[in-house]
Amino acid sequence: MEYIQQQFDVNFSFGVFFSRHLFDPANTCLSAFLESKASTAFQKKLLVILDGGVAASHPGLAEQISRYLGQVRGFQLAPEIITIAGGESVKNDLPLLFSLVDAIDRYGIDRHSYVIGVGGGSLLDLVGFAAAISHRGVKHIRIPTTVLSQNDSGVGVKNGVNYKGKKNFLGSFAPPAAVFNDSTFLTTLDGRDWRSGMVEAVKVALIRDAAFFEWMEQRAAALTAGDMPGMEELIYRCADLHMAHIGGGGDPFESGSARPLDFGHWSAHKLEQLTNFALRHGEAVSIGIAIDSVYSCLLGWISESDMHRIVSVLKQMQLPVWHPLLEKQDGKPSPVIAGLEEFREHLGGQLTISLLKAIGKGAEVHHIDLDLLYKAADICKNLQ
Repeated sequence: MEYIQQQFDVNFSFGVFFSRHLFDPANTCLSAFLESKASTAFQKKLLVILDGGVAASHPGLAEQISRYLGQVRGFQLAPEIITIAGGESVKNDLPLLFSLVDAIDRYGIDRHSYVIGVGGGSLLDLVGFAAAISHRGVKHIRIPTTVLSQNDSGVGVKNGVNYKGKKNFLGSFAPPAAVFNDSTFLTTLDGRDWRSGMVEAVKVALIRDAAFFEWMEQRAAALTAGDMPGMEELIYRCADLHMAHIGGGGDPFESGSARPLDFGHWSAHKLEQLTNFALRHGEAVSIGIAIDSVYSCLLGWISESDMHRIVSVLKQMQLPVWHPLLEKQDGKPSPVIAGLEEFREHLGGQLTISLLKAIGKGAEVHHIDLDLLYKAADICKNLQ
């Protein structure tokens, strides 16, 4: 038998920039980055895809973006800024996905050029995937506009859309060229989006950084009430922890079954789907964190007092810790708990669920005791 073995490494590097008023002409954060990527041999192109909700909340934003990017040396801005709806529904719209691919083709966005997504996490997932499947990978820049996307999804390497009711069934691992977090966009968020975005910081603190959890525990009420300097610090620390996990010798493209950053997510993804996304992602993750923390307590891994501390922080952030779909329905299994197998399929390989050994220390299990899980759900119901 003749045999040839091939092996190579691919190096990825990208920065997350923190700024305010990103498209103010006096702010060179984005323009300096782009001009550092310009070529003297040819002109590169830019295509902007903007969240319509963000545009409505910031009148004149599209024109401001056009003026700002139109002055960047070495780049030509596409003649239109494509404005689409935001929110989870865009990830269920395959014709919309291919309309963005068509725009990439129509405006000649090649692999030296950039697609820029401005919006929440769902829009960035969609835009990143459209870029990833065009020309086998067009560069994309993310400008997240929500708490959730600035501290978690926007700084990661995943893109995707939903398919056949399954969250992120179609997707890619395609790191952005850069991420620009502009806290000005957070000033117009509604209360639910402001609060629910914080839960990813709770999640990553619980599995990696006890001191960060304690920091949020002390400031939960102020953060919930709209403390902007506090929120900027929360986003920075949360993004830093996510980036450290992705690049810190972990498994950035998730080739194994372990998903420590998915703590609280196995039930959250199913809750989102079953409620037709009436639950925000962060609200569903809050419920997932609560049930998995209580389950960890029932295993004897964390103390009852620590479990109550976790639930208390979630409740201070005005986030839910239980949902009726966690109960058995007319004698049949809870449709959320029945989704454990679907979560295993999404991961591939054996079931792997992240739990807590302590606040600040995650651990994984490959088996869930369903009776104990239902008991955890009942406890969450009584704690809500």
